[in-house]
Amino acid sequence: MTFSIVIPTKNEEKRLPKLLESIHRQKGVDFEVIVADAQSTDKTRAIAKSFGAKVVDGGMPGPGRNLGAKHATGEWLCFHDADMRLLDDQFYLNVLKELAEQKAEYGTVQIVPEEKDLTDRIYHWCFYTYTRITAAFIPHIPGGCFFVKRALHERAGGFDETVVFAEDMEYATRLHRLGAQFSYVSDQSIEVSVRRMKKDGYGLIALRFLYAEAYMRLRGPIRRELFEYSFDYRSFPKR
Repeated sequence: MTFSIVIPTKNEEKRLPKLLESIHRQKGVDFEVIVADAQSTDKTRAIAKSFGAKVVDGGMPGPGRNLGAKHATGEWLCFHDADMRLLDDQFYLNVLKELAEQKAEYGTVQIVPEEKDLTDRIYHWCFYTYTRITAAFIPHIPGGCFFVKRALHERAGGFDETVVFAEDMEYATRLHRLGAQFSYVSDQSIEVSVRRMKKDGYGLIALRFLYAEAYMRLRGPIRRELFEYSFDYRSFPKR
């Protein structure tokens, strides 16, 4: 096995099938899928098993990713959120090839919204532009899709489970401080749901991101609750 895909979930019966269907259309790479589930009360676990995924007990995103990674056998790990969808049937092949060419140990791709209205396009373009500009000195890896060598993940001790918000930003910062080579694979993209932005509001999400960024750079990892966060998406608008 050369490649392990880890997906933390909780009550994702509506969205998970789209991601798993797009994963199983992938060509040119051998992979395993590990769903780290946080005690879902819907059909999430049954759906994951129906696609041949290994289902293990999970938790909140950081701990869930760590628990999933403990069961991984691949040289590379890919972490996804359940509300993503791959757009290219050779997505993994192309990304892993580019990471190898760049001699990178971790990296990410461009995130594009599933809805194509102007607000969504502008919002994601701003995020993409900011993360590209800052990539050389402050790498950002959106939790929905990033790649890391399993050996590096283990050397870093995985995700810091005491971090309660922006755990992906803290993780990327820690890998950077370890001297790991980062790559932004800009010619590949993955589609993401905009349900959280529709629920919480684009302005509020942007303010949270900027506040978390400033907090981390000035005070360090966020280990106390600054914002309300839900990992159970049943209350989100159905999309």
